[in-house]
Amino acid sequence: MSTDAIVVLKEDHKEMRRLFRAFQDAQDGLASQRQKLVGQILEALTVHTCLENEVMYPEVRKLLPDLEDDILESYEEHHVADLLCAELATMDADDDHFNAKTTVLIENVEHHVEEEEQEWFPKVREALGRKQLQEIGERMLALRADAPRSPTAPKAIKKALDAVTA
Repeated sequence: MSTDAIVVLKEDHKEMRRLFRAFQDAQDGLASQRQKLVGQILEALTVHTCLENEVMYPEVRKLLPDLEDDILESYEEHHVADLLCAELATMDADDDHFNAKTTVLIENVEHHVEEEEQEWFPKVREALGRKQLQEIGERMLALRADAPRSPTAPKAIKKALDAVTA
């Protein structure tokens, strides 16, 4: 497995897209299946957001000040996703708003991922060397084991709040 930070994040994006498709395919299915899929989505997003907020964004912000606006926008997009995740974590799949709220979350995350992959990652790759990206990726992989798994975990809430005020 590559330790390149961008490769690590793209692998996470790939897994999220897979989970999103599975949810979309199950929208008319059993509530228990939708609940399980949303639980997996929330865990994947919580871990991924932690890695970006704690390692990737601060490091790029420090090394590439020209990308400040992109990073601040990303923090705000994470904040919106964090709020939706926290709400979904407390909802039951039988709730009238469950599918709609999950769909809005998916749309927001897909927009964020597309911006990162099409606009932001190429700028970062061009400006940072392979060694720097590998070091950042290694730090993200080391953090993954201790990252919060639920958007309602105290550690996740604190990290979400810290990211907004960063």
